[in-house]
Parts: sequence; structure tokens; C-alpha cells
Amino acid sequence: MAPDSSVHTFHIPVMGLSFTIDSPIRVAHYGISSVVSIVDDELIEKMNAFYSKKFCLPYQEITRKFHDYRAERIRNYLDLMDHIVKEKFETFKQELSESRQALERFLGILPNQSDFKKGLQDFLENGCELKHSIKSFLEKSFAPGAIDVNIMTKVDRENHDKNGLLPAEFNDAHTALRGFANSKLQSSIVFSAGMNPRLYSYLESFNCFFPDTEGKLEKKITLKVSDYRSALIQGNFLAKKGLWVSEYRIESGLNCGGHAFATEGFLLGPILEEFRTKRKELTETSHELLLKALEQKGLPTTHQPLPLKITVQGGVGTAEEHDFLLQHYGMDSVGWGSPFLLVPEATSVDDETRMLLAKAEEKDLYLSRISPLGVPFNTIRNTSNEKLKQHRINSGRPGSSCPKKYLALDKELDKKGLCTASLKYQEQKLESLENRKPELTVAAYEQAKFDITEKACLCVGLANASYLEHGITVKGEAQGVVICPGPNMAYFNREVSLHDMVHHIYGYDSVMDFPNRPNLFVKEAQLYIDYLKKEIAIHHSTATPAQFKKWTIFQKNLLLGIDYYEELFLSISLGQTINPWSNLRTEIEGIEIG
Repeated sequence: MAPDSSVHTFHIPVMGLSFTIDSPIRVAHYGISSVVSIVDDELIEKMNAFYSKKFCLPYQEITRKFHDYRAERIRNYLDLMDHIVKEKFETFKQELSESRQALERFLGILPNQSDFKKGLQDFLENGCELKHSIKSFLEKSFAPGAIDVNIMTKVDRENHDKNGLLPAEFNDAHTALRGFANSKLQSSIVFSAGMNPRLYSYLESFNCFFPDTEGKLEKKITLKVSDYRSALIQGNFLAKKGLWVSEYRIESGLNCGGHAFATEGFLLGPILEEFRTKRKELTETSHELLLKALEQKGLPTTHQPLPLKITVQGGVGTAEEHDFLLQHYGMDSVGWGSPFLLVPEATSVDDETRMLLAKAEEKDLYLSRISPLGVPFNTIRNTSNEKLKQHRINSGRPGSSCPKKYLALDKELDKKGLCTASLKYQEQKLESLENRKPELTVAAYEQAKFDITEKACLCVGLANASYLEHGITVKGEAQGVVICPGPNMAYFNREVSLHDMVHHIYGYDSVMDFPNRPNLFVKEAQLYIDYLKKEIAIHHSTATPAQFKKWTIFQKNLLLGIDYYEELFLSISLGQTINPWSNLRTEIEGIEIG
């Protein structure tokens, strides 16, 4: 049986639709886990065809004429990745057992504190015959990195056929879940963007998410959460259905890539502290509810709580920060996202966009409103998508043709749903705005127009990088590339190899040339301060008493976070030459709310 624990202490989180779409094929044989988005079945079908050809494997196209084509496309691609990763892994193990040079090179990308690494080093130091003893050790102690998959719970568009609205199980997220559940993978589904009760309930349709007679799970559930309360609510909801959450993946509210879900001023350090102190409570509460649910369903029960991991991601940039999160807060793994966008061996990014990322400075990375979901979205200035979008605006034809419609969720103008980045939606909204123009100031009119047209076609923009990198023809209207790095991208300024990036993570070397980079906790605190200031500046004139109260609570929570950090930093050093907290406190206290 393959070992349950990873040989690495980091993972690569999902990034966009395409940037980690094939990361498992690239890195899993080294034991590195990564997460694949399973939103875009068209991209997935193209990648299935591409990799089937590359590895000389049989391929049958799944067209829209197939029943349940979306789930089938996803299942086929996941099965293909599973097959390729296993083949590459067996080849890699054989290489390690036969080549001392390959083994020494692999040892160089393992963490020093790893028992697995120490075991391999013992074989080398004791002069054991490589082929048999090391291969036996690898069989017992080494497994490929996980091929986990991600679903944004809110991206669950209803679908129609010629007879009308289809049942809920044919919604986009439901269908993606079915594709994963029916695949051969033994890994985790990562749910992000909050709770979707109907989608969570659909998990009960698949036996693979329930423990077997030995308490083992064929497929696991991971929840991406922003705080302890969210984890407790969602975990208990699932436990009452007999479903165990195997991992809570804590993500910084603002110091992350992609969509940013800001907390009410709760900072990462205090959030991690609550998980650290209440981990046992979280496990026991869920376990009690799980037992009752399994008994009611007549399913096998387990008297010992199932394994539970707690991991963190968002803004981590140095080995010192990485180790601190593992040791002080007891995290089981740390997610490294944006820096891997500069590693061609790990992620799918076209050359032009990767160069843009490498040159990016702090001022180039910003929290935008370009997402049709209406959620703040971390991105970078001067992408090819931004240039093409502005060209269409200047030509008097803003908006996208909306070929994929995954984000066609707004039902204000069409009961079937429209994407707010689409040409159809923006034409109607701009026409309505023109009718109101006489009653608006010039500034108000221009702002309203900008608010409508700034939305970007993420469905195409977040997928195009893979097409470009692999030379796959992109049909339809040119959309360019949207990419979604976090603010931490500013401190990584060149393309690097996988070997060098892993060396950086484990502190063997550094790929960073920014000695004055702020610590991740300091950076996140500043992002939250800036976020609060901007919200007040934009909405102060129209704010309700409830909004003023919300801002006051936000400010109070920021100050409590500063209290926590001041006490924490008195006892440790995290790469800061000066104490930043006093200045941040003064800045927070100086924010005028009402």
C-alpha cells in the first residue's frame, strides 16, 4: 500500500484554469502534490488530446453529443493524468535505484528534516547495493504527489437542453464533481469560494467519499477556508451527512492569487493561532457528528477520528516563513503558488506572460474588479487580455462574445443567466446608462461606464496560456491571457528551474533578490489596511449605518491582530530588522470611519 504522507512539506495550489492544469504530469513523480482546476471541460478535452498524443496513448474525442459529456471529459483526463503520473513515477523510482547521480540529485530537493531523506542518505553512506535495497525502501516509503482537483463552489451554472432546465446534477460544479468521483484518482476534491449546500449534499451520491470498513477513504474532501468559524460550520455540515473533511486549507484573505475573499479584518496569524489551539476540538466535534450519521446510514463506523490535515497558503516567500508556519502553528503543508508561475517545469504559462510576471513590481500587481463574479481579483497590469479588452472598448464594441459561459450567472437581464463580461450584457447595461446620462455628473457617468466595461472574460483569458504554451489553436475572438498572481509575485523576478525553486523553499539557496521584502504577516496587514481605506473612500458618501458598523468592526479586528503580532514578534525573529507593528497600529488608528 502506498504511504499516506508526502515526502515534501509544500504543495502547489490551484492557479487559474490552466496554469496548473497539467502540473501533476510535470511534478508528481517527484512526490510534489498539486491541484488541477476542473471547471473548463473544453480546455480539459484539448489537454486530453494533447497528452494522449504526446505519450502515444489512445484517445477518443468526447463531443457535446455524448451524454454527460462534461463529466466524461473530466473523468477521461483525470484517468489519463493518473496513468501518466504512475508510469513516470515507476520510471523515476527505477532511475533512483540504478543511478547514484540521480539519487543524489533527488536528495537535493528533499527537506532536511525528512525521515525519508535520512533513510535514503543512510543507504548511500553505508554503501549498500543500490538496485535492490533502495528500490525496496522506495516501494514502502515513497508515493507520487497527489493529483488533487479544485471546484469553485459558486461556479455552478444551471444548464438547459431543448426541453428546458436540466436537473441540478447537470449544473457545472455538480457535473465536475461527478467526473472526479467516477475517475480512478485516489486524491482530494478541493472546494473553494465558500459553502454550497446543494453541491455538498451531492457528495452523498458517491460511495467513494465515505469511509470503508478499515476507515479508509478512496477520495477525500478538502475545504479552502478563511477562518476557524468557516471551517467548523462547513465541516460539521458535512459530518452530519457522514462525510469527513480530511483537510482544511487556510488561505490568506488578500495576500493570495486569484479571487480574494477578504475577512472582516481577521489577519492570518491570529487565524492560524485559533486553528492551532482548537485543532483537537475541531476533530472531536466533527468525529462525533460523523459517527452518528454513519450509524444512521448503516455504513461502517470508525471509533478513532480519521486523519485531519491543516495547511496554509498565501504570500509565503522564504524558507524562514515556510519553516515557521510548519513548526510554530503545526501546519501539515504550506502552499506555494505564485512563485511557481516562474517555473516552466511546474506550470503552464506562455513565454510573454511569464516575462511580464518576472518584470512585475509592487505597483504592477493589484486587486482588481475585473471578475464577472463580483469578487475582488488579484491580477497584474498590461496583460495581453487587458490590451485587447481596451482595444474593443476604444472601438465602441466592449465585452466578450462569451463562448464558454461558465460565469453566465447574472440573471438580472436574462433568466438563463449572462456573464457581466459579455457583449450582450454590457450592451444592455451601457444603453441603460446612456438613458440616465442627463441626470449624472460627468465623473459619475464615466465611473459607471468603467464599472461595466472593466469586466474581463476569465473563462477564455485564464485558459489561453496553456493553448499558447502547447501550440494548440485557439478559435474565436482573441482574448489574450488573464493571469492571477498574488502580491508576493513582486519579489520574484526571474524564470527559475524546479530544482532552484525547491532549493529556495527548503532554504538551501535563494532565488530572491529583495532583501527588504516585508514579512508575509506584515505584508498581509498592510494589504488589509489599504483595503479598508479604499472601501471607505469609495462608499463613504452612500454608506448605511450597518456599513459604518462593519468598518468599525474591521478596524477593531485589525488592531487585535496587531496586538497578537507584537506579542509574537517579541519572542521570535521573522526576518524583520525593525519592529513594523507600531507604525501599522498608528496607521489603523488614524483611519476615519464616520
